[in-house]
Amino acid sequence: MNKLTKLELSHIPKLPRHAKLRFDEARKKWIINAPERVFELDEIAAEVMQLVNGNISINSIVDSLHNKFKEASREQISKDVIIMLQSLADKGFIVSE
Repeated sequence: MNKLTKLELSHIPKLPRHAKLRFDEARKKWIINAPERVFELDEIAAEVMQLVNGNISINSIVDSLHNKFKEASREQISKDVIIMLQSLADKGFIVSE
């Protein structure tokens, strides 16, 4: 059994090779597509996942979201992003460096 990763702001998240982020025209939603599984993303999760590219840290993702959604506090955005990405990591749909 694989050890679960505890994500931190300095980690650089990415999707594993078996998962792909794409816009599903039929559903009119962003999804994470993996063998025998599909995760439909709400608008906020889609905003986050479009920034998850394996090149930038969670901290940078939070900064980008805070610049776009100035009405939300950076602390709340940070907390929400970590919770969301950690949930996906626990299911094997986010890996990090």
